Amino acid sequence: MPAFTDTTSVLERHLLLQLGDRLKRLRKARDISTVEMAKRVGISRTTLAAVEAGDPAPTMGTYLRVMSVLGVAGDLALLVGDTFQPPLANSAAGSSKRARPQVQVMVSTDPRRHEAQDLQSMALHKEAIRMIHEDPSLLDRAHEVLERWRSQGDSRSESLWSEWETILENRAWRKALGRTRRAQELRQASPLPTVLPDAVRQDVLAQILALKKGVVLGDQE
Repeated sequence: MPAFTDTTSVLERHLLLQLGDRLKRLRKARDISTVEMAKRVGISRTTLAAVEAGDPAPTMGTYLRVMSVLGVAGDLALLVGDTFQPPLANSAAGSSKRARPQVQVMVSTDPRRHEAQDLQSMALHKEAIRMIHEDPSLLDRAHEVLERWRSQGDSRSESLWSEWETILENRAWRKALGRTRRAQELRQASPLPTVLPDAVRQDVLAQILALKKGVVLGDQE
């Protein structure tokens, strides 16, 4: 099983989280309730909540519909229309070809918030869940770790571990992948990262470090 090879997975998650946050703030700034917003977009409140949480499950079309209702889809429309055209550059033979757009965007986590830690936790859990799908025996290992922790008698985490027992039994991963306070608490007491090979954990840490420093999107000379 290959480990992470670049910053793509964590970066994509970070961008979706930022997009969801901004859409939620725009909705609140326009004083639109979740009920009204879901009705205008034509989706359920559950799907709207997923969009505002930066969940990758909703389709890009769903994200665009939400953005359209909020009036911020115009810039994206330029990308799929004839309006967005990079300049033409003449070749030596006199013919013309389309030049590559020279656009760079710096993406980084906010050091004043816990974005990096949350991204790291989310990435570790998503990779652990993916590996469990491929190798169900890893689920047994997570159970063993959880049982060992519970036998040590740390009463402060008992309620979280009890909930993890149910999550593992039912593979109810979404309970631990949300952005609620409870989901964050569950990830802090989770046995899932223990099933990951050290190389995978180190690669996730490297991705997070890259985001802390800032990742440049676009062509670089």
